Amino acid sequence: MNPRQLLIRDGLVLFGLAGWGLALPAYASEFAVSMALTCLMYIALSSSWALFCGTSRYLSLATSAFFGVGAYAGALMLERFTWVEAILTGAGVAAALALVMGALVLHLRGTYFAMLTFGMTELVRHAITFWEKRMTGTVGRVLTVVPERETVYVTMLIVAVLAVATAIVVRRTRFGLALVGIGADEQRAQTLGVPTCWVKTGGFVLTAAFAGAVGAVMSVRWTYIDPQTVFNPFIGFQTVLIALIGGAFTLWGPLLAAIVFSLLAETLRLSMPQLYMMTLGVLLILSVLYLPGGLASVRWTMVRAWPGQVRAGWRERRDAWSGEAARQRPRAAACP
Repeated sequence: MNPRQLLIRDGLVLFGLAGWGLALPAYASEFAVSMALTCLMYIALSSSWALFCGTSRYLSLATSAFFGVGAYAGALMLERFTWVEAILTGAGVAAALALVMGALVLHLRGTYFAMLTFGMTELVRHAITFWEKRMTGTVGRVLTVVPERETVYVTMLIVAVLAVATAIVVRRTRFGLALVGIGADEQRAQTLGVPTCWVKTGGFVLTAAFAGAVGAVMSVRWTYIDPQTVFNPFIGFQTVLIALIGGAFTLWGPLLAAIVFSLLAETLRLSMPQLYMMTLGVLLILSVLYLPGGLASVRWTMVRAWPGQVRAGWRERRDAWSGEAARQRPRAAACP
């Protein structure tokens, strides 16, 4: 398929999924709609995270910071302005934070970048807690102006669709190609004339804007927010795990993994939270070892080849354990 056909295919798939999601509240139960809202939240977070981190290979752990400041900004603005303005404010504040944070840490890579983004997330959380205690005398706030449940759901659906649509478009632009070049070899990309500093900052800000918008939407779902809730590191870690397990370099992998793990979370996290975290860890290890491209890299031909590969690997291990492999080496060397 040529690029135009791929673009049309991706657009039709996204249109179909958006239509199905829009029709869901009409026939589904309230619990199903609540679960779908969680799925949409992680679709938007993981797709936007993979848009920058999956292509540039920068492992950011700052999703919780952008989500939290977006939630607080949206909650404060909702008391005076409209619903749309509150969401745009949350996205803008998160983008401004990413601009400052990116100027400080985007010159680093690997473990140093990941740890510094996580540390700055904790710094922001403590700063918000200090501000709450000094300004209001307490930690946390109750949201008195809350939109209808259907409004929140449709808004989150729009944000998720925009996140996936942005990923579809960006991957086909020079900006997306520059991010891929940075992920492959940043020094070579810079040598070829790519403004790596501006490209990295732009991708980081774009990811943060979506995370801030998601935080502004989800803040009204809880009706009460505090730093411990909206800056929860679990939100950021699960976003990273979903994107990596689904396939951070792919387009549909994060979306697929977000749906699977949101359903899995609702099933296991409340009753058996330890089992859910163990499942996430095991799947991450298996993905890194056997599916580096994530779930999206699985093809039917690969699935059909797995039994033969397992049998061949078992025979090789059995011969090694029994000493048969060592006995076969002299015979093979003696043969002309």
